[in-house]
Amino acid sequence: MTEPRYQLDDLLYLMARLRDPQDGCPWDRAQDYRSIVPHTLEEAYEVADAIERTALDELPGELGDLLFQVVYYAQFGQEQGRFDFADVVDGIVRKLVRRHPHVFPSGQLRARAGVQNAQSDEVAGQWQAIKAQEKQQQSEQLPSILADIPLNLPAMTRAVKLQKRAAKVGFDWDSLAPVLAKIREELDEAEVALAAADPQAIEHEIGDLLFAVTNLARHAGVDPEQAVRGTNQRFYQRFNYIEQQVAAQGRHLHDCSLQVLDALWDEAKQQEQKP
Repeated sequence: MTEPRYQLDDLLYLMARLRDPQDGCPWDRAQDYRSIVPHTLEEAYEVADAIERTALDELPGELGDLLFQVVYYAQFGQEQGRFDFADVVDGIVRKLVRRHPHVFPSGQLRARAGVQNAQSDEVAGQWQAIKAQEKQQQSEQLPSILADIPLNLPAMTRAVKLQKRAAKVGFDWDSLAPVLAKIREELDEAEVALAAADPQAIEHEIGDLLFAVTNLARHAGVDPEQAVRGTNQRFYQRFNYIEQQVAAQGRHLHDCSLQVLDALWDEAKQQEQKP
């Protein structure tokens, strides 16, 4: 006989048991909002990794790990009397109903009468307008239009969000030429810092250079995080090819000259281009 499947309530109960002051898990009881953040980021990246590898059989497990992170934060909130999982669900449903008036014209989730057949571009514009209105309401209480962009985002992702937010008030270039010129300017300044051997200046200027390159990606319509993940994977595959070729020759990597390794790297690139 098939065992009954666990439900969301079972997951919430499990989380409460793990955090039980008397009988819970010592590790789970010791956690707080901040200590869980690195795990949340890791689980989100593992979801993205499974999708990028088209390892869709792994996706339910990875999504479960990510859902558990949400349940974790909801448990903290409930223990402190701030919010619970039901508040999280209620908040996201209300927001999505509000942002989809073409699907929920009455503003109610279950009402179906009068659904509009909106076009994709109309929907996108409507979504952005509603989102902008929400941001405007939030900004009235914030010291800066940038203040609500999370600090713990991946650096390039946060850079893009900062740039996009500033662009909305006109602080942006309207063509690629000045973006490329800025990269060259930052590269020159990085070279000066490197020549001066000033560690703090080197870090500062390289950071500026990376920020400028991220801005180029944004203007070109490229997600810089996705671009670097792709580069990382290509590097992994090419270097793995080098390792395999060297091992097949009965040699070790540290015994090979850079010229030999570079030649194998070029071979790896050529292999990628073959149909």
